[in-house]
Amino acid sequence: MPYLSKRVALPFLALVLALPVAANAETLKTVPQSQMEMQLSFAPLVKQTSGAVVNVYAEKTIRRQSPFAGDPFFEQFFGQQMPNRSEKQSSLGSGVIVEANGTIVTNNHVVDGADDIKVALSDGREFPCKVVLKDDRLDLAVLKIDTKENLPALSIGNSDAVEVGDLVLAIGNPFGVGQTVTSGIVSALARNQVVKNEFGFFIQTDASINPGNSGGALMNMKGELIGINTAIFSRGGGSNGIGFAIPANLVKVFLASADSGVKAFERPYVGATFDAVTSEVAEALGLDKARGALVVKVAEGSPGAKAGLKPGEIVTAVDGIPVEHPDALLYRLTTAGLGKSVNLSVVENGKEQTVALALGRAPETSPRDQRTIAGNSPFTGVVVENLSPRVADELRMPSETSGVVVSEVKDGSVASRLGFEPKDIIVSINGTAVGTTKELAAVALQQPNFWRVEIERDGQRIRQFFR
Repeated sequence: MPYLSKRVALPFLALVLALPVAANAETLKTVPQSQMEMQLSFAPLVKQTSGAVVNVYAEKTIRRQSPFAGDPFFEQFFGQQMPNRSEKQSSLGSGVIVEANGTIVTNNHVVDGADDIKVALSDGREFPCKVVLKDDRLDLAVLKIDTKENLPALSIGNSDAVEVGDLVLAIGNPFGVGQTVTSGIVSALARNQVVKNEFGFFIQTDASINPGNSGGALMNMKGELIGINTAIFSRGGGSNGIGFAIPANLVKVFLASADSGVKAFERPYVGATFDAVTSEVAEALGLDKARGALVVKVAEGSPGAKAGLKPGEIVTAVDGIPVEHPDALLYRLTTAGLGKSVNLSVVENGKEQTVALALGRAPETSPRDQRTIAGNSPFTGVVVENLSPRVADELRMPSETSGVVVSEVKDGSVASRLGFEPKDIIVSINGTAVGTTKELAAVALQQPNFWRVEIERDGQRIRQFFR
């Protein structure tokens, strides 16, 4: 029997190896057929690609206020002998060269707030670099080395072709020990609720990922970048075999925005809010399982409204690709890109239909009219703007919010001492509704005996009184 098994297996293996290059990728995948195949090495692939993975060193200055600042006694006797202290904090991460001209992709949290960023190549050379584009919601950043030589770069693969069970390599600099390669498989796709930001669509892998791997490469067996390693699930800070990477298709879109020279990454504006589909909702609507994005609210005149989306409907697919949850819907729309149109599969009352959705920029329905409030009022030192879907998106606020929003509070100002915060919406002053920045500026010039201010913060109404 063992002899027969060998006679059957060898021709099959020969047939697999003889398949043409253009054959479907699925037909080329096969489990190891012999002990010799089990002894195959990743070394040639690592030698080919590891030069494109770099170390990223970020340094920022933290100013710590003296505990005696503002104390009349200490200021009188010590003056400037006890100034506020400054100290430098360093962080270490990884990055991937994706263009031979020195363009690097990494995580935003690796370089966020940094005053000085350096990149070390695998051969030990160090280069200063600048941030071209970054986004905290996607946790992506694009850096650029100033060099005239062609650097080794990883080609970006199609992350939609990745399947659970595919072999992968993770390359990075865990714990600062030096470049490290680990292997594993793709454990799951479309993972959400992994980190506390607005993006939730990750490739999960059991390839060991540790602190310092952030921004490094998750690579397939063709030597293509299929993800940027971003987060781990850990109770003690080390790898437990559950790591997460941002899919390469999102990296492509972000990189294209950086190459175009924009100052901020913009996602398509739908003008609708979505919620997860619970098992109860799925049962009531006749779905076979709880999946998709439930339409909760649609703004009048928005692209979602023009497409015919209505509250209570469920979006189940984008261009035929199933949508597991609202984060997956956002991912599909973002990777489709601005200026494109997609077909949404929508279920209502057990019936499915297809609607076309145009993907455009969030509009400025009212001029932002940014103003810094001066004078002598509780608002002295706030920077305010008229809310619109565009401004709301920039401030990471719900697109349907309206009114006058605080976009910045000057350090040490009256408004700062009174507790005003960015994203506060100023609703009314002394019982009079505030609709525009011009109205707020006019009211701030008044000199009433006291101020009664109503603001909205994180969906809660707060009333304050000032003299």
